[in-house]
Amino acid sequence: MKRRRDMEVESTEIRSAIEELSMMQLLKVKVKPKETVDDDNTTKSFHIPTMPFLSISNFVLQVLDKIGPTMAVLRQDIYQNIQRLEKVHDSDPSLYSNMVEILKQDISEGKERKGPSCSKALLWLTRSLDFTLALLQLLAEDLERNMEQAVQESYNNTLKPWHGWISSAAFKVALKLVPDSKGFITILVGKDKNNDDFKKELRTFISLLAPMLKEIHDVLDAYGLDRLKST
Repeated sequence: MKRRRDMEVESTEIRSAIEELSMMQLLKVKVKPKETVDDDNTTKSFHIPTMPFLSISNFVLQVLDKIGPTMAVLRQDIYQNIQRLEKVHDSDPSLYSNMVEILKQDISEGKERKGPSCSKALLWLTRSLDFTLALLQLLAEDLERNMEQAVQESYNNTLKPWHGWISSAAFKVALKLVPDSKGFITILVGKDKNNDDFKKELRTFISLLAPMLKEIHDVLDAYGLDRLKST
């Protein structure tokens, strides 16, 4: 899969993410998943297009790259999770075009909670997207917001509740190296658009990403995975 993070034109990054999210919506309309019957006799249909989701996850790497080497540990974790899911998808692209099928395979083998499973990869990628969404929401409100405070608030509201003390301590150290707001925004906005245009793109991206993440959390919750913490 060609990595979005390899693209050289910075100004297309948000737009590319918007296109991927739009593609996910179209795929969900075209592909009607099979219904499953729960214990309470209600039916739920889940479909998470795998490759578009992984492309959106790659967008997180771009954002972390903009923040700088301070986020290297989180970035490496995200990259490994993307690789793990992509490898399974490539083993049977037709079957695993729906991320839910990867979850089902994990569960059928009883390994969804053990070691570096694909289920955990999806869970932590989703939480990383939660963090990115929270951060971009704050920036969309005020591009001059203190960057360290914005990262700290986003972390507290998304990743921190699920991190153990080692991960939390590592984040505290990394936070001290976060770039200032002006420098970060200048890099993220790129050269060919102004702040107002950038904020419009951010809001469009946020409006597409938020409902997608809610649905993925619904899927994780349905399979009993949404409350797992790091060891």
